[in-house]
Amino acid sequence: MRDHTPDFKMNELSLDNKVLIRQTVQQLLEKLSVDGKLTCDTLLEFWIEVPGVKRPRGTFRGGFLMPDSFIYISDYFQSDNDTPHILKPGQTYADEGLTLEKVWDDLLDELYYQVEIFTSQVSSGKGVTLELWAGNRQRPEGEWIYAVDRKVELG
Repeated sequence: MRDHTPDFKMNELSLDNKVLIRQTVQQLLEKLSVDGKLTCDTLLEFWIEVPGVKRPRGTFRGGFLMPDSFIYISDYFQSDNDTPHILKPGQTYADEGLTLEKVWDDLLDELYYQVEIFTSQVSSGKGVTLELWAGNRQRPEGEWIYAVDRKVELG
């Protein structure tokens, strides 16, 4: 059996980029929570544009955007119907008595790792654009029913 994994050297995101990504994701999830749109199907998706790398966006039949990657937010967080503006640890985290900070760390570690994979083609983060969406789709690759989004340039 052949290994089709490409050879690449992962470049760790800078502290500034990690802070920028964290602030952006927190804003998106807080907006979802305040709007009462945080459900078990809520996704955090991203698309990365690397300068000089030509890679057209993939689509499914019907023209749906195929994101680089997505994370189920409900794996990490749940909303509280009584206080929808406050994010709470997901059930698994709550059952283990883990803090909200641990939940954020786990979610962001996963996201940072995925971003590092997609940006491994460049020696620095300069000029790399990260688009983030958070919300609900008809299916993971379907049209957004409700979403908030943000585009940031990594430094």
